[in-house]
Amino acid sequence: MPELPDLTVYLEGLESRIANRRLVRVRLLNPFLLRTAVPPIGAAEGRQVTGLRRIGKRIVIALEGDLYLVLHLMVAGRLRWLEGKAKPPGRITLALFEFENGVLAFTEAGTKRRASLHLVQGEAALRAMDPGGLEVFGLDLDSFSAQLKKENHTLKRALADPHLFAGIGNAYSDEILHRARLSPLALQKISLPRKRRACTSQRMRRFGTGQQGFGPKPTANSRKK
Repeated sequence: MPELPDLTVYLEGLESRIANRRLVRVRLLNPFLLRTAVPPIGAAEGRQVTGLRRIGKRIVIALEGDLYLVLHLMVAGRLRWLEGKAKPPGRITLALFEFENGVLAFTEAGTKRRASLHLVQGEAALRAMDPGGLEVFGLDLDSFSAQLKKENHTLKRALADPHLFAGIGNAYSDEILHRARLSPLALQKISLPRKRRACTSQRMRRFGTGQQGFGPKPTANSRKK
């Protein structure tokens, strides 16, 4: 599943392609992708993109009229940018977002359809989709430590819990703990040495930097496949 670093790269790519552009048309090729009925998806057409952001592991495309397209890629969902006469991938394309300068294709590999698209109106409706996890780049060591110990989970489960930390999943929680030399099965309420907690906190703050391009980078887990 794309996580904070991958979604950051996606947002950077989208910013350069669709920021301030008009969404001309939305084509749903798989009706089960859309999880909302009100407002209708057609309400997004003809509106200009006014902003791009992330909520947890979701990509948010803000449109004129206080509308928000919320894309959740889940495990196998991906975004592809098509220009000119380029054709979208056949069976895996779920939706096409046609802009003035190109087409954004929402794809999902495999047979299980877990990716989702929501269209909501208003900041309140958008905030209701936020699981509430804290952003790792806004935490100091003490805040990180307090948040880590809120629930009686293993370290891996705590790091990947969207109600505790935003944007971290299985892949990057493994990498963070590996580099901090901590067992993913350790209980987080066990008192860790301050130096080790600091190391984990620093890994969390650094794991989203140094990426290039449009789309997710391979993680240690994916490189093993």
